[in-house]
Amino acid sequence: MAYTAMSGSGTTAGDDPLQTAVWRLRSRACWVDAAALLTPATPAAALQRAALLTERCLYTEQGWEDAEDALRTAEALAHSDEERGAAACERGYVAYAATLLGVRDRDDEARAALGRAAALIPPGAPGRALLDFRRGLLAENLARSPQAALAAYRRAHAGATEGSDPLLLSFTWRHLAGLALREGELAEARHGFAESLRIREELGYLVGTAPALVSLADTETEPEASRLREEARRLFRLLGGVPTWLARQLAPPATGTTSATA
Repeated sequence: MAYTAMSGSGTTAGDDPLQTAVWRLRSRACWVDAAALLTPATPAAALQRAALLTERCLYTEQGWEDAEDALRTAEALAHSDEERGAAACERGYVAYAATLLGVRDRDDEARAALGRAAALIPPGAPGRALLDFRRGLLAENLARSPQAALAAYRRAHAGATEGSDPLLLSFTWRHLAGLALREGELAEARHGFAESLRIREELGYLVGTAPALVSLADTETEPEASRLREEARRLFRLLGGVPTWLARQLAPPATGTTSATA
């Protein structure tokens, strides 16, 4: 699984104070508080609120109804093709996540919604890189097609680079590294996981740092691997056991497997 890579606005000096406050709460796993700062009066605000609450579901495995309600509001406010495409992208992601986490099988809904988003968001448009990334997730984790996933992740990586979206880059580095590790390309995997971790630490994306540490540990030898996992445990405890699914990877003995997560 992987979690929303919407642009990390609010991460640099000079950003809008509201976005800075939203980012600080989001990065510390306070999604409900972050969403409460946003008034869903415009398509952009409504979609951002829905994305925050979806991310909460994916990290905590709770709050699905709140996310669905917020998404319905975003869908109702969308008017342009790109706004409707962005809402469809989020709809597909919620359905993908519910399927992956075993809440309910919504595979067909996820495929249909992401396909609709692809028809509405043209290549090169804002939001296309995120859509490509999510289509890669579906290909990798639901369709079990690593080659299709690789192509989608590469498109997303290029789009995130061109669009200067470092948070999305942290996700594409991570998932490209995961595919490389699956193929036994240890050096390539280590580089990708290290880049993902570096970006998340620079952005202060605390809730995504522990998973990045665990993935990098899977490519390292001792004693570095144990050091990285212990740092991940510290952050995991600091955030109150979030992300919930990381507990399985941090429980001794370490599994040594790389999950397709955040």
